[in-house]
Amino acid sequence: MGRRCWRRRALAAACLGAALLLLGAAPRALRLAFENSLSSGWLSGKRRSPLQMLYDLDQGPRSALAALAAEHRQRRDLLRRACSRHTRRQRLLGPEDLRHVLVDDAHGLLYCYVPKVACTNWKRVLLALCGRGPADPRAIPAHEAHAPGRLPSLADFGPAEINRRLRAYLAFLFVREPFERLASAYRNKLARPHGAAFQRRFGTRIVRRLRPRPRPEALARGHDVRFAEFLAYLLDPRTRRDEPFNEHWERAHALCHPCRLRYDVVGRFETLADDAAFVLGLAGAPHLRFPAPPPGAPAAARARAERLFRDVSPFYQRRLFDLYRMDFLLFNYSAPAYVRLR
Repeated sequence: MGRRCWRRRALAAACLGAALLLLGAAPRALRLAFENSLSSGWLSGKRRSPLQMLYDLDQGPRSALAALAAEHRQRRDLLRRACSRHTRRQRLLGPEDLRHVLVDDAHGLLYCYVPKVACTNWKRVLLALCGRGPADPRAIPAHEAHAPGRLPSLADFGPAEINRRLRAYLAFLFVREPFERLASAYRNKLARPHGAAFQRRFGTRIVRRLRPRPRPEALARGHDVRFAEFLAYLLDPRTRRDEPFNEHWERAHALCHPCRLRYDVVGRFETLADDAAFVLGLAGAPHLRFPAPPPGAPAAARARAERLFRDVSPFYQRRLFDLYRMDFLLFNYSAPAYVRLR
């Protein structure tokens, strides 16, 4: 199952049309399709790996699932072409560069988590899959999902074991429109009362550095950081010179290195339910339901991002776009309609 085989497969227009239809279907339809069409996989005890299942879908006859696999193959191809076009010589990755890649040896999965892209729920799902938590992922508290050591990281292994898993396991990540993810990070970590720890760590630093004549309470608590101050902090050269970005606003490509590591599934926050059902089907667990966001939550998140960026000057919008440019390019996102880049 070499790279040459992946490259030989043509993407038929009929398959693409079926893929779009299936992507619009409910996750329940995907679960049923996996249960009916892949009954010879892990569900029957033959223990084919998720990577082999994906390969079989690519090589097999046309079907609804094969069409969905073709959509994901198109995303992989777009990522590979963007990497070739927009990256130059890259440094070798060290073990710490793999810290965000979580390992599920029982199911042959590698998941690179990107904060603010449903990573809490994906960690819950992996814990449920591995039997390290309740069978229902929703019953796992968020603090337990994020507890250090609950899920092994690829960085915990030696070079030979790392390379073996990279060759044999299905690797996936989920991405999100960069500005919407940035707005979500600000709201969750700096603007809400339950973000007190982040406010003390980062909010006080932002206030001290960027706010003229701050009040003593703001200096002590960092509880009232404005969005414009947060963006100015990100754009300040001193921020990344002092330490790397925090993972909640670090660029997705810097966390997951998609031009150095092979990702078989590039899921998107915008199609989260369908993409999650596809991954779980490949893992032989189509019965496991990925926790769904509250109704209307995605639309509300987009509206909040638009409101926050509405008051940001075109000059700062352009600088932010340049800062997150690689995420836009690699994962095929266009600048949001509300952004004024000229």
